[in-house]
Amino acid sequence: MSVSQIGRYEIESELEIGGMGVIFIAHDPFVHRSVIIKVLTYQFASEEYHREFFKQEAKIIASLEHPYIVPVYDFDWQGAQPYIVMRYMRGGSLANLLEGQKLQLSEFSSIFQRICEALDAAHAQNIIHRDIKPANILFDIEKKAFLADFGIAKKSSGVGEGDGWVVGTPSYMSPEQCLSQEVGARSDVYSLGVLLYKVLTGQVPFSGSSEKELMDLHVNQPVPTIADIQPNLPHAWQEIINKAMAKSPSDRYASAGELAQDVQGLVTGRWFWRNL
Repeated sequence: MSVSQIGRYEIESELEIGGMGVIFIAHDPFVHRSVIIKVLTYQFASEEYHREFFKQEAKIIASLEHPYIVPVYDFDWQGAQPYIVMRYMRGGSLANLLEGQKLQLSEFSSIFQRICEALDAAHAQNIIHRDIKPANILFDIEKKAFLADFGIAKKSSGVGEGDGWVVGTPSYMSPEQCLSQEVGARSDVYSLGVLLYKVLTGQVPFSGSSEKELMDLHVNQPVPTIADIQPNLPHAWQEIINKAMAKSPSDRYASAGELAQDVQGLVTGRWFWRNL
């Protein structure tokens, strides 16, 4: 997608092409700062449903206004295409970080605390993220973590049926997401459990030859034992992951913050005393 300007924003480079849009790094000449612009592609902009879906992301993030959530600066239209302007996170993503090095658990615990606090704030407004994964945890220039990409977030009614269609990233999806059922805050807690498994072992708990096979594993198979991959890790990590990734939402941690508390407690040594 070749473009030099979107609204008042001067395009510097194309960053990536996602499932529904193109992401650019741009310069805002009014306030002299770099920003990220996500533009809905022509293919999807022609359909009212996708335009509304895209606008929902901007509305949801703007409504949260949390210090650990990547903020939206602007929303407008470039002809028939809507676009969102967001803060440019110069420090990359957790996915980038995991590719390049092994995280110290104390460092990860600090990241995890911030993301769980952001999630609890979203959940307090009945907003479910539905796509927690390393690529959606971004860092600023000081390497402080922020939660990003509420593109498939939704308001939870707490009752009734689900969407009728599957959304999310299969490697990180809760069983109820895989079954296209109604999701709540504990669905995001499940995804946090998968994230924790990934950080501890270097791989996600389930893998399959197709998305359907992968989702079936989330629904039907027990959580793999982390000791098979990292035998030196304390068994308490398995207990935490098992609770976060319980098949039934009612058996999981009640909140992201409760999970983060156990992670921090285990890293600092307090978890053992509290659970004796």
